Amino acid sequence: MKPDALAHIDPSHPSDHWTLARRTARMTPSVIRDILKLTENPGIISLAGGLPSPRTFPVSAFAAASATVLAHDGPAALQYAASEGFAPLRQTIADFLPWDVDPDQLIITTGSQQALDLIAKVLIDPGSRVLVETPTYLGALQAFTPMEPSVLALACDDEGVRIDELAAKMGTGADKARLLYVLPNFQNPTGRTMSEARRAALVQAAAERRLPLVEDNPYGDLWFDTPPPAPLSARNPEGCAYVGSLSKVLAPGLRLGYIVAPKAIYPKLLQAKQAADLHTPGYNQRLAAEVLKNGFLERHVPAIRALYKQQCYAMLDALDKEMQGLDVQWNRPGGGMFLWLRLPEGMDATDLLPRAVARNVAFVPGAAFHAGNADPRTLRLSFVTATQEQIATGIAALAAAIRDCQASG
Repeated sequence: MKPDALAHIDPSHPSDHWTLARRTARMTPSVIRDILKLTENPGIISLAGGLPSPRTFPVSAFAAASATVLAHDGPAALQYAASEGFAPLRQTIADFLPWDVDPDQLIITTGSQQALDLIAKVLIDPGSRVLVETPTYLGALQAFTPMEPSVLALACDDEGVRIDELAAKMGTGADKARLLYVLPNFQNPTGRTMSEARRAALVQAAAERRLPLVEDNPYGDLWFDTPPPAPLSARNPEGCAYVGSLSKVLAPGLRLGYIVAPKAIYPKLLQAKQAADLHTPGYNQRLAAEVLKNGFLERHVPAIRALYKQQCYAMLDALDKEMQGLDVQWNRPGGGMFLWLRLPEGMDATDLLPRAVARNVAFVPGAAFHAGNADPRTLRLSFVTATQEQIATGIAALAAAIRDCQASG
């Protein structure tokens, strides 16, 4: 080709070259990631991101595990590996789960976000009906939406999904819902936990209607005083796919999640995994397996619970103090990383955010967590990463921003 053969092509119009797939129109950026960019500014107190506290990361345990893995299993750790995951790690996770799980049901994924992506690819067609809670996890909506489903939000109360909503919205025949996605324990974003009675009723209703449940449980081990009721998957293993993660109890940088899958969908999930990345990094899996030996989580997780309980109570105390007279409502979660706040009538959390950032505090507006009919008055606060002093300062700044908003509006 002569040097001037492409001279007539205008490089400023790359769309002339590329035709995007239809599904990309439904891909959206993470509101949370965009807000986290704001928190990089000096002096900003972030109550926004769902980031585990770095104080909980067992760095010394990983240093020792790395030396052991490289010394005794180095070539295998650096080689390609099985798509379903490192067998000793799968066994360890199966043993840790609170019901009888065969490790052959487990697929190790590159974070639980990949687990949601694989489930979406295997179970959702364009136009498929998918049911979610109100509100629900933003990352799940991001994973499902490119598959072009019809997402319906089910109304919830303090105990979780309302069963009458399930019956009304699941559809029939070819339009029957493909799945219901739920986070029963210390839900992201609200922090609520599904009651025992509601779990039993939901599993029964779903089983009667042959409705698959996708149970996402990244926070279930982070209870403060009382563990949550048994998982949905423990009650009907063949009717549920269980998604878990090591990010909140070990370290998110490992990107280690997993799916406990019924036999009916396991082979296709594994094929989707092979197409996505062949396998999750074997070195990371071996590191985690080495760290988790000899009951490590039984010793480590209680320290995380104690820290997060202190952080949560510090935020609740600050809210009690600073929000007096503002008609602001919030819940009191029994675990996890988040609480849910509702602003006074007529206010919009998205409009409040820049006022809060101007006062050096950030949060996540609640509208992003809704599949439809978003409540603009809601917002999510995370209590695990900021110090107790920062929490007190941040909540005071948030209250001042709310007062500013009321005074100007």
